[in-house]
Amino acid sequence: MASRRRPWRAAGAGTEDYAPKMTLQEMVHQAASLYSDRKAVCFDECNKPPVFYTYKEVVSLATELTVFLQHYCDHRGTFEIGLYCYPGINLPSWILGILQVPAAYSPLDPDAPPVLSTYFMKKCNLQYILVENDKINKFKISHAGWFYESSFAIDHVGLTLFQINWNDVDVNMLLDGAEDKNGISKATSNWETDYVADLDQLKAKTSQRGYMDVRQQHSLAYILHTSGTTGIPKIVRVPHKCIVPNILHLHLAVFCESPHWSAKEREKLQKLAAAESLFKITPDDMLFMASPLTFDPSVVELFVSLISGASLLIVPNPIKMMPLKLSAALFHRHRVTVLQATPTFLRRFGAQLIKSTVLSASTSLRVLALGGEAFPALNVLRSWKSRENKTHVFNLYGITEVSSWATCYRIPEEVLSSDLRFDSPVPLGSPLLGTTVEVRDATGSAVLDGEGQVFIGGKERVCFLDDEVIVPLNTMRETGDFVRVKDAEMFFLGRKDSQIKRHGKRLNIECVQQAAEGLCHVEACAVTWYQQEKLILFVVPKDNLARDTLKELQKHLPTYAIPDELVLIETLPFTLHGKIDVSELSKIYSNHLNFRRHDSKLSGAEELWERLQYLWKSLLSLPDDSPSISKDSLFLYSGGDSLKSLRFHDEIENLTGKAIPGLLEVILSSSIAQVYQHVLKAVFPSEDQIMDHNTVKRTLTERSGGEFHGEHTKPKSRRYFNAPAGLIAFIALNRGNRMLSMTSPESLMNPYNVGQAGKKLRQQASYSSAVTSNTMKYEVTENKSGKSRSSPEIARKANETGTHSVEQAPSEETFLKMPEKLILHVRWKSNMGKCVDASPLVIIPATDDLSATVYVGSHSHTMQAIDLCSGKIKWERILGDRIESSACVSKCGNFIIVGCYNGLVYVLRSQNGEIHCIFTTEDAVKSSAVVHPSTGLVYIGSHDQHIYALDIYKEERVWKLHCEGGAVFSSPYLSILPDHLYVATLGGLLLAVNPDTGSKIWKSSCGKPLFSSPHCSEQYVCIGCVDGNVHCFSHSGEKVWQFSTSGPVFSSPCISSLIKQEIYFGSHDRFIYCCNMEGNLLWKFETTSSVYATPFVFHSHDLESETLLAATSTDGTVWVLNAKNGLVAGVEKLPGEVFSSPVVCGSRLVVGCRNDYVYCLDLCIAEKTRTTRMC
Repeated sequence: MASRRRPWRAAGAGTEDYAPKMTLQEMVHQAASLYSDRKAVCFDECNKPPVFYTYKEVVSLATELTVFLQHYCDHRGTFEIGLYCYPGINLPSWILGILQVPAAYSPLDPDAPPVLSTYFMKKCNLQYILVENDKINKFKISHAGWFYESSFAIDHVGLTLFQINWNDVDVNMLLDGAEDKNGISKATSNWETDYVADLDQLKAKTSQRGYMDVRQQHSLAYILHTSGTTGIPKIVRVPHKCIVPNILHLHLAVFCESPHWSAKEREKLQKLAAAESLFKITPDDMLFMASPLTFDPSVVELFVSLISGASLLIVPNPIKMMPLKLSAALFHRHRVTVLQATPTFLRRFGAQLIKSTVLSASTSLRVLALGGEAFPALNVLRSWKSRENKTHVFNLYGITEVSSWATCYRIPEEVLSSDLRFDSPVPLGSPLLGTTVEVRDATGSAVLDGEGQVFIGGKERVCFLDDEVIVPLNTMRETGDFVRVKDAEMFFLGRKDSQIKRHGKRLNIECVQQAAEGLCHVEACAVTWYQQEKLILFVVPKDNLARDTLKELQKHLPTYAIPDELVLIETLPFTLHGKIDVSELSKIYSNHLNFRRHDSKLSGAEELWERLQYLWKSLLSLPDDSPSISKDSLFLYSGGDSLKSLRFHDEIENLTGKAIPGLLEVILSSSIAQVYQHVLKAVFPSEDQIMDHNTVKRTLTERSGGEFHGEHTKPKSRRYFNAPAGLIAFIALNRGNRMLSMTSPESLMNPYNVGQAGKKLRQQASYSSAVTSNTMKYEVTENKSGKSRSSPEIARKANETGTHSVEQAPSEETFLKMPEKLILHVRWKSNMGKCVDASPLVIIPATDDLSATVYVGSHSHTMQAIDLCSGKIKWERILGDRIESSACVSKCGNFIIVGCYNGLVYVLRSQNGEIHCIFTTEDAVKSSAVVHPSTGLVYIGSHDQHIYALDIYKEERVWKLHCEGGAVFSSPYLSILPDHLYVATLGGLLLAVNPDTGSKIWKSSCGKPLFSSPHCSEQYVCIGCVDGNVHCFSHSGEKVWQFSTSGPVFSSPCISSLIKQEIYFGSHDRFIYCCNMEGNLLWKFETTSSVYATPFVFHSHDLESETLLAATSTDGTVWVLNAKNGLVAGVEKLPGEVFSSPVVCGSRLVVGCRNDYVYCLDLCIAEKTRTTRMC
C-alpha cells in the first residue's frame, strides 16, 4: 500500500524529547564555580600587553552591573536592554550582567548606519540602552532628534545607562522605500511588550495549546536583526530554549560531566557526546571571537567558551582587518585552538598566510568551523592546508531566524588529503541538538531525492520574528536556501537570491565564485549580478596572470556562466557580519564605470585606439600581452558572436559616455579600424583621423544608367516575368520552411492564381507544405525536356517536406502513437575551407534526369553546389569575400542569388556556378534574398541600411529603400496576401513595404536590434528580438501579442500549418519553443546550448513518422523532435559549433558547421512505431 510521502527530514538523534532547563547565564555560573581562577577572557589590542580576566572577575563585574540595572530599570514583564559598544575586555561581563537581571540583550553596532540602528531600537521598543562611556558622544550625535534620554553612569563598569523616551516616530519612515525580498512592504505595526500579571495562567494556556509566547518573563536571551541584504532587516527574538541546545551540542565533551546535571540529564548528554562529539571543547582551549555582536554566531563563540572553562580571545575590530597582525595574535601569542568564522573571514588572511600559519603543520588550531556562507570548494581547501596539518574542519549551516546553527558536518581527513583529487560537494551534515531539518519543493511536497528548499525548526527551537507574539511549537522556518538531496545528504546549491537566470539558464553565482577562487592566480574573489544585467567578477590577484581569469574560467564553466567583466581590486569589502559586502562591490563597479565613461579620460584618438584594443582583447579573452589587433580584424571572425557584439557596443558607449548611432552595425560588419573611425567621428568630430584604412566606398551602379539617390522607382503596373525557354520545374527548400514551388508557366502569368495554386496544393493529401497560405507554390504540367511529373510525384521526390493539410481526428479509443526513435548518420560531408554559418538551399527538380542539389556558401568565400544524394560537388565558385547569406533560387530556376561581405550580390548560374551578373551595395550583405513568384524580382538587404529590389533578367535595380538607421542583417519575407514585403533592421524596426514600388506601408519599433527574420501566417507576421521576446503583429501593423523567453532571440520563427498554425523558434536561453498563433505556449524543450538557428518542420512518409521538427543548438547538437509535443525523436552531435539552420529533404538533413564542413545526415528509423493505449 502506498504511504503518504513526507519531505526529507532529519533531527538530532535521540534529542527530540530533550528540553534544556537552563539559561545561558546559569550555565556560565556553573563553569565559573568550577574554574573560577582560570582565564576566562583575554583582550589584545596588539600594541600593548594583553589584558586578562578570570572567571571570578567576569562574574563579579557582571554582578555589579546586574545590581545597578535592577535598581534603575523597571523590569516588570519582558525586558530588553540595548548594548552600544565595541568588543573589549568587559564585553562578556556586560552581556552576562544583562542576562542576570534577567533581561535580553540587544547588541547595537556603533559603526552601523544610524538609520538602521534607530529602526532596530524603535522596532524592538527599547526603553533602556547601555552605552560604552567613550562612545556616548557618537551615540548622541548619531541618533539626535529621534528620542529624549536621561542617563546614569555606572561606576567601575565603563557604561552609562540611557533611558529612552521615543518621539512620535513612524518606524516605517526610517527605512523609506525598502521592501523585502518578496516585494512586500514594511510592517506597519510595532511590537509592544505586554506585562502579563498572571504568568502561571499564561504558562498553562500556552503549554496546553503547544505554543511559545514571547511575553513569558525571562524567556528571551537576546534580540538581533538579520543583515537585510535581501530587503528589510527582520527582528529576531531568541529564547534561551532555542540557543542553549546549540551551545550544548558544540561543546558537550566537558559540560556533560558537570555535577549540576541530574543523573538522567547527564546520561542523555553523555550518550549524545559519545555518538556525536563535535568540537570537544576543554578548559585548555582558546577560542577566538571572530564574529561581531550583531551576528548570532558570536553567541556561540562567547558561550561555548564560557560554559566550558576555556578562554576567549577578543581583539579590536580594526585588527580583524589586518591579516599579519591578526595571525600573529591568534597563532603565535595566544595559540588559538578553535576558530569559528565565515569563509570570507578566513580568506582575508590570503592563501599564502593560511597555508604557512593558519593551517600549517605546526599550527595551534585544532578546530576550524566555517559557516554563514557557502563552504569553499574542496580543491581550494586542500590548497590552503599544509600536508601535515591536523586541524579538524567543519561545515556549519544555519539561519539567524532559528539562531544559530542547524547542521554540522566534519570533513573526513581522507577527503582533505593532498594525494587525493576527490572533489565532490561538501554536505551540510546532520542536525544539531533539538533541530529538525526538512527539504521541500515549491509546492511543499516531499523531496526525497532531488532539489528543494531547506526548512529549519524543532519543538522548542523557535524564535520570534518581527511582530510575532505567539508561535506554535515545531514551527518550521523557510530559509531561502536550496539544496540537492542525494543518499540522505544535503548539498548546498545556493540562496534564492543567488539564483539568477542568465542567457536563459539558471545559474548560482556562488558556483562561479568557487570556480574562480580555485584558479592558482586568484587570491580571493567575489561575484555580483550588477543591476540584474551584468555578471561581474572581482578578483584580488596573486600575480599579473589574474587578468587571464576569464579565459581560464572558460575551461571550467559553461559559456552562460562566464562573467561579463573582470575587475581587479586590492581587497574585498566586508559587511559588519564578516561577509562579502555586495552593496559595496556594486559601488566599486559603479565607480569603475564612471571612470571609464568620463570623457576627460579619453585624451584623444591615440588613446581611443588603445582602449578599443583593450576592450576587444578583454571581450574575446585574449591576453593583454598578445600582439596588437590587426586593423583589418573583424569582431565576428576573431571569436566574437552576437552577444559579445552587444557587449562590445555597450562597453564602447560606456567608455565614451555617449550613444553612438549605427555602432552595432559597424561592429558586426566592419573591421576594428572602421569601428575606430566610426567612434572617433562621434567622439572627436574635429580631430584628424590618424589611421589610413584604405576604405573603399562602394557605389551602386545601375545597369540602366540611372541614378536613384535613395528614391524608389515605381512601375506603372506590375510586371510579370515571362518564363524563358529554359524554365525548370522545381521545389526549393530554405531555412525555416521557406519554400518556393515553381512548376506552372501558365499560372505564373496571373497573379490571382497565387492563392488558388496554394489552396490546390494544400488540398492534396500526399503533399502539403509546412508553411502557410502565403507559401509560393505552383503546379507543374510540363517542362521543356518533355518529361512531366504530377505534383504528387514531385512531392514524393521532395519527401513530403511539409505535412498533410487534413489531419485525421483521433478515434474514440484515443490511441496515442508514440514518436519513433531516429538514428542520425552522417551521409556525407563537404569541406568548405572555413566556417559554414550560411543555411543550405535545397532544390528538388521535377525531372528524373536531374538530382536534388544543395547550395551553400562559407567564410572561405566559397560557394558550392553539392549533390544531395551522393555528396559529390557539382561545382565550386570562389567569390570576393565571406559568405553568410543563404542562397536563393530565381523564379526560373536557372540562377542562384547570394550576398557577400564585400557588399556585392552575386547572381550565379545554377548549373555551373558561372557569374551571370553582379549588383553592388555600399556595405556587407549578410541578408538572404527572397524572390517574388509573380514578378521574379529579387529582394535583399544590406548593412548599408537599405533594402534592394533587383531585376536579375534586365540586370538592373528597380528600387532601393533606406530603412531608417538600421542595418538589414536578417532576410526579408514576402507575403502574397496581403502583398507586403517585411523587412527587419538592427535599429529595431519592422517595416512593411510595397514590393512593387518600395514605398513604406507601415513600421513598428521593437526597441532592440532584430537579427531574426520575419515570418508570416495568414493573419500575422512574427519576429524575434534580442530583448528575449517574439513579437506578433497584424498585417496592418497592430501589435497583437508578444511572447517572452529568458534570452535573446536570434532564431527566426518557423510557422507551420501542419496540424494547426503553430510557430516554432529558439532562444539563447537554450529552449526551443512551440506556440500557437495566439501566443500561447504549447511546449518547450531545453537543449544543451543556445539556439541561434531557425527550426524546420517536416513530415516524411519514408520515415513513417509523425510531424517532426529539426533544430540545432550552438554546441553542435542536431535535434529531431516530435513537432506536436517536443519529445526527442533523434539527436546527433557535430564536431563544431552550429549557427547554420537545418533544412530537411525527405530523410536527409543538411546543415553547416563551424568546423568548416557542411553535413548531410540520414534520418533512419531505429525501431518500429509503437502504439500504446492512453489511460
